Amino acid sequence: MSVKKTKVHLISGFLGTGKTTALKSLMAQKDPNEKWVIIVNEFGEIGIDGAVLSDNGIPVAEIAGGCLCCTAGPQLGNTVQKMLRDAKPDRLMIEASGLAHAASVIDELKVKPLSEELEIAAVFTVVDPRQFVSPDYAQQALYKDQIGVCDVLVASKTDLCTPEVMAEFHEQAAKLFPPKAKVVEVQNARLDIQWLDIPVIEKPRYRLKAEVLPDNTMGFQSEGFTFPAGQDFDGERLTHFFNDLPKMTEGLVRAKGVFQVLGTWVWLNWVDGQWGANQVSWRRDSRFELIAKSFDADLIEQKLKEALE
Repeated sequence: MSVKKTKVHLISGFLGTGKTTALKSLMAQKDPNEKWVIIVNEFGEIGIDGAVLSDNGIPVAEIAGGCLCCTAGPQLGNTVQKMLRDAKPDRLMIEASGLAHAASVIDELKVKPLSEELEIAAVFTVVDPRQFVSPDYAQQALYKDQIGVCDVLVASKTDLCTPEVMAEFHEQAAKLFPPKAKVVEVQNARLDIQWLDIPVIEKPRYRLKAEVLPDNTMGFQSEGFTFPAGQDFDGERLTHFFNDLPKMTEGLVRAKGVFQVLGTWVWLNWVDGQWGANQVSWRRDSRFELIAKSFDADLIEQKLKEALE
């Protein structure tokens, strides 16, 4: 008999983007029949956000003095276990420090025994579009980590942005890989509570959206493949798969994927006959996308499965 798991939502984002305000907006819309608990992480020794959030009867725990994935890391597991034991909540909301590596927080929550009691539901990252479109921010590993890990990308402080900045934000957000389940603009960091339950699990096979495809009159075909988190790929087999890909396709235009390999996550991208690899913060699933003149999708799927450990 399966045990009902507590849904956990991480709210991430850089300093000053409005994470606490976003969380307060969700709390104000909470179904009174749902039981929530909240963990707030602040980098300073004295927590402020916890005091702001603790005035409506929802249990709030603070972890101060370091980000969840570093100095305060060991506290996270203990705090979560105590809150699950004491409150038996339906949802656990975690507001991460603006300096937290969000992917490392997710990794902590996916380790037993926590993984047996938690379901990683929609993950949110709140951004200031002016920072999002700036190369100075885009090149920072911490910022990339927070963007990469989320399911819902939230543009806050939009009233301070020009139409040109917002257009650039949406253009860049549409190109993110893996794609986001939702990209939204909000006023005053107000989130819609229905976004907590957006579907975050992709189908095993899917067609790419029209906006990422070349001109359809050229006759390209596309396909995407996903594999559940927890299934490791073999690095050497993946290398062979990418090396052999041009032989399995005609007119290869794009091939890229995120794969879980030996417990880490890597981004692989094929461009102009060469492919490169980088670490990535995505944690939802392993996935591969392909655009070419023609290919056998069943064969591609078979070869991907053969690359699993």
